Amino acid sequence: MSTTRTSGGARVVQVSVNPLGGVPKHAVESARLGLNNVEGDKQREKCFHGGPMRAACLFSFERLSELQSEGHPIEAGSTGENLLLSGLDWDDIVPGVRLKIGAATIEITDYTKPCFKIAASFHDGEWKRMWQKRHPGWSRLYARVLVEGEVRPGDEVQVLEPESEPQSEAEPDSRE
Repeated sequence: MSTTRTSGGARVVQVSVNPLGGVPKHAVESARLGLNNVEGDKQREKCFHGGPMRAACLFSFERLSELQSEGHPIEAGSTGENLLLSGLDWDDIVPGVRLKIGAATIEITDYTKPCFKIAASFHDGEWKRMWQKRHPGWSRLYARVLVEGEVRPGDEVQVLEPESEPQSEAEPDSRE
């Protein structure tokens, strides 16, 4: 069973969906994280979005604020994130990390690959500013949902300890 690490007061800043699909996503009071998507959020191109390994998209409030200070017109939800989180060391939130958010538990599966459709969120349309390959630590993240549940702004975010490998009760006898 997982235990939690101190997350220093990490919280959900905004929950966003777009029932028509695409960007921007719009703030909602709450949403249920389901196994294949965030309830109320439509994915237009399912080969790139949604499904069990990309059920939710997350981004850092601190990174968004830094991008704004660089002069980018980015806003919460404008690049397609469903959950905007604050108080996490974003460099530590990598594939394999598990988070408890509200009633849900998720596992980070991958970095998103940005596309031209988020260009309006960036000065001079520089949408690759969020690309992990060019700017490590600045990407949004995809997650799979391990435990479905409702999330809302203000919910605590807990970083869970990694699952430990099952321990064998006895080592096999190597003698023949």
